[in-house]
Formats: sequence, C-alpha cells, structure tokens
Amino acid sequence: MNGTPARTAVENDATPLPSQVVPIPELPATQEELAASAAERLGWQGTVLPQMTLMGRRVVVIAELLAEAHAERVCLGAGPVADRTTVATWVWPEMEGRVPPAAVRLVGVVAAAKHWRTALASVVPFARYGHGAIVLPAAAVLSHDYISNCLPRARRYGVTVLSVDQDGTLALDLAGRQDNVPVEDTAVTRWVNELVYERVLATTS
Repeated sequence: MNGTPARTAVENDATPLPSQVVPIPELPATQEELAASAAERLGWQGTVLPQMTLMGRRVVVIAELLAEAHAERVCLGAGPVADRTTVATWVWPEMEGRVPPAAVRLVGVVAAAKHWRTALASVVPFARYGHGAIVLPAAAVLSHDYISNCLPRARRYGVTVLSVDQDGTLALDLAGRQDNVPVEDTAVTRWVNELVYERVLATTS
C-alpha cells in the first residue's frame, strides 16, 4: 500500500517572550538632599525645608523669610496660624488691614521620585505659587513615555526637570519657567504660606 507520509503542522505554537523591563534604581539621596542640590543648580535662594505634606502632596519647599514682615509679626505677637478655617477669613473684604502680613515667599517646590508621573503630580499644584522642579533617576528618562509625555506636560506647567545618576550628579533635562508669577492672595495661598512660615521658624530656630 502506497501511503503519503503524514505531516504534522503545529500552528500558533510560538509563545511570545516577555519584554525585558529595565529596573529603575532607587534615588541616590534623600528628598531634602536632592532638593538642596536642585535649588543650588537652579540658583534658588532660600531655606530648604524638611519634606512636608501640603494639600496631600509630599514635597520639599524652598522658602525665603521676609525679614521686615517677620519682624512686624514678632512685634505684634502674631505667630504662624495653621488653622485653615481661621486663615480663610483673612481674605474677607472686611478683614483688610487687620490681618498679619505674609512673612515668607515660596521660592520653589521640589519633588523627587522614581517615576515622573508621581513627581509631576506632586509639584504641579504649586506651580502657581513659585518655581517647580522634579528630580528623576537617570535611568527613568530613557523611555519613550518620558520623552512623549513627561517633557511636554512639564513644559506646559513650567516645571523644571532634572535627572540624577547614582553618584548624585544632576543634569538639566528641561528648563522650567524663569519669571516670577504674581501670587493671588486667596484663602488657599495664605494658608499654605502660614504652614510654610511655621516650618521655616521651626527649621531655623
């Protein structure tokens, strides 16, 4: 009997190999150390405060104590007021001339993180008060996502982007807004200012 040799075809037997994921290393220094290096690199003058939570974001604030306003508040016995409800009344029209002056200026806000989305989400809400900067591991800035999404969004909000290698050396990837935007005196801005004022006094005393 003549037979045709059987031929077995195996279809769809190729199992795709998982794409290689490049691990992002930990940041080489603390939040405060990276913020201090960033402030020095960017020429921001002020006190680098310990990391704090403002409006639900963990950030490092660089602030300048306004000597004249601070001296006036010391003379009046008007220390920092952290109660948000109380500070909210300071912007009422009938309170004009009856509330203590703002005693600090927010020079800038810095957030360092392994992923750009985390860092940018922390800094953007404060871009209206002063300069903003994010610090990312050098390995995190090599992706298409970083180039296509991070840089355009940071540019839109005027946020500076820096990368740091494992030796702690900073590189400027994107220069943010350089001009000083006038800060509108609102209940939120005054409350944030009071929280920062309280932290400045605690840090420098």
